[in-house]
Amino acid sequence: MGKPDILAAVDLGSNSFHMIVARHEGGQLRILDRLREPVRLAEGLETHRTLSAPARERALACLRRFGQRLREVDAGGVRAVGTNTLRRARQKRGFLEEAEAALGHGIEIIPGYEEARLVYLGVARSLDFDGRPRLVVDIGGGSTELIIGAGEQPRAMDSLHMGCVSFTERYFPGGEITPACMERALTAAGVEMEPVGAHYQTPLWAEAVGASGTIRAVANVVQAAGWCDYGITREALQRLGDTLLSAGHVDRLRLDGLSDDRRVVLPGGVAVLSAVFETLGVGRMEVAEGALREGLLYDLVGRLGEADVRAATVESLVRRYHVDELQAGRVAATAHYCLQQVAADWSLQRPFWARLLRWAAQLHEVGLDISHSQYHKHGAYITRHADMAGFSSLDQQLLAVLVRAHRRKFPVVEFDALPGSHRIPLIRLGVLLRLAVLLHRSRSETPLPDFRLRGNGHHLKLELPSDWLEQHPLVRADLEQERRWLKRADLRLYLGA
Repeated sequence: MGKPDILAAVDLGSNSFHMIVARHEGGQLRILDRLREPVRLAEGLETHRTLSAPARERALACLRRFGQRLREVDAGGVRAVGTNTLRRARQKRGFLEEAEAALGHGIEIIPGYEEARLVYLGVARSLDFDGRPRLVVDIGGGSTELIIGAGEQPRAMDSLHMGCVSFTERYFPGGEITPACMERALTAAGVEMEPVGAHYQTPLWAEAVGASGTIRAVANVVQAAGWCDYGITREALQRLGDTLLSAGHVDRLRLDGLSDDRRVVLPGGVAVLSAVFETLGVGRMEVAEGALREGLLYDLVGRLGEADVRAATVESLVRRYHVDELQAGRVAATAHYCLQQVAADWSLQRPFWARLLRWAAQLHEVGLDISHSQYHKHGAYITRHADMAGFSSLDQQLLAVLVRAHRRKFPVVEFDALPGSHRIPLIRLGVLLRLAVLLHRSRSETPLPDFRLRGNGHHLKLELPSDWLEQHPLVRADLEQERRWLKRADLRLYLGA
């Protein structure tokens, strides 16, 4: 199957949902369509962090419209992600299932670290960054991303819990804009930035660049008012803040260049941006057209080619935690050989399953750098909680479960906690990884004998040469123990010759 030439990125943001559709040709992206709807998902996050019924319906209605546009786009050419509000929401699995049905494509929830990386990629590509260090700021509905990077490579990234929707709701209730409200918002933003501010202050960067709706809206307003000629200056931002206070309420804001849906969340956005300028020493901020969705498109191009950042991330963790790369390579090769033999019978033909199994094999001993005792649990913790560029939160959870499951008792509870559609494939991948690890327990460079593996539902038959098993009694003993462990998970391992 060829690579799709039509690509689409969907950003389920806390304030707005965005979709961008492009044609990939000649190594370039040509934008075909852009859609944006002000869903205000963060506004619907209730006290117990559940999504309100009106917010869910707004989101699903928008995704159904997006889905109509994507009906003819190949699934491999679409990447849809949820950000801060969906990261924070509880009991969201049912909503995600409805959302995926409405869109017609899978939806990933990405960690703040990954959101920052994608924002930087979109901004860097849109402005053709050179090697000078730049500060990139993206103020969303529920979070603000800070990144310093040069060229296309970010050097420092943080995602902070402050955004235009969340701050407007919290500090400007009912749309009131008073000096006391603004002071509380500025103080809260300063407190949020305090732990990381020193890492992003001048002179660590040569130029500041802003992205996404809040910053573009502020730029449109201050330029339309004649307060600055391009971008956003500190003085222009201060004049905008004074104008908000003079209006006293969002309903009385009448500013050229400001849309109605952006007006209602402007106070929180201006407070956050003002705190960024003050804390980081920004004098002027340029505004970029590219942001998260453009970054998603460029990242998707890399995945479809030979530049999947996830592979580089895994290799970086391997080096960081001093993994025995020769052993990891042997296990990965054998796990792949096992997968090839059972992929059709066990419904594991998706390319993602092969990649996930390879990454798990590369990382299965990552916990040894902490302690040999319970190292599979240490490895699962590292894999689950590390900043892993390119990986969604679910991707990391799947990878961590495989690392956890590669030895000792089969952790059925860990698999039961996975989304329903992933549970059975992950159990089967876990079994294949366990067998590959077991067969290479001696860590010998001597090649394994040819063996056969057949899967059928809850049954797996492993055929090894009888004379080889006689010469390797420890392997036979390990396989007998493995049979007992897998039986507790309602899996049957049969040995033959």
